[in-house]
Amino acid sequence: MKFSDQLRQAVDVSWQASFEHPFVQGIANGTLPLSCFRHYLLNDAYYLSQFARVQALGAAKADSLYDSNRMAAHVQSTYNAELSLHEDFAKQLGISDEERAAFEPSPTAYAYTSHMLRAAYSGHLGDIVAAILPCYWLYHEIGERLQAYKPEEPIYSQWISTYGGEAFGELVQEQIDRLDKIAEQVTDADRERMKRHFVISSHYEYNFWEMAYTQEIWPTYGA
Repeated sequence: MKFSDQLRQAVDVSWQASFEHPFVQGIANGTLPLSCFRHYLLNDAYYLSQFARVQALGAAKADSLYDSNRMAAHVQSTYNAELSLHEDFAKQLGISDEERAAFEPSPTAYAYTSHMLRAAYSGHLGDIVAAILPCYWLYHEIGERLQAYKPEEPIYSQWISTYGGEAFGELVQEQIDRLDKIAEQVTDADRERMKRHFVISSHYEYNFWEMAYTQEIWPTYGA
């Protein structure tokens, strides 16, 4: 069994919970309140800014020029594709540049990105890919599962088509293949650590839906 298959098997329960989460199901059937998606979008913009940093660290830590080039290309993809999508959504939802600049990420968004940055700074390329892969892979599986749904809200239809599309699927498969190749070359201890990064990131993916659905903020302590 490939290393990636082992990882996918290990997180099947948490990924199934993500598929069934009311945030994801609300996108599918168009019933998710736009206030929840707005909260998601603001936090996801922060998340992607840190995600790109982690990808860039992967480019710096890659052993081959090819992997370095491809990880750098993924940074560009994050900026050009995903953040441009966010720009479009922000305009539709009336999110101003000032609001985005002043936005404080939720506890979950902050913790998830801190986990990825820790994996990136303390590990090698395998650690980095393992920590970021659930975001790629889970989103694509969700996008594929929701292809048959046609929510009336245009934002939700666009979100589904983006992550279920062939172009995004190719990026996902590239990272899966990269992780499998690295796993063949490292120690058992490395693979166990990489698995742990992947599992933790999968838990955070579920928590991210919950964060958006409940519109999580930092505690105010009675203020």
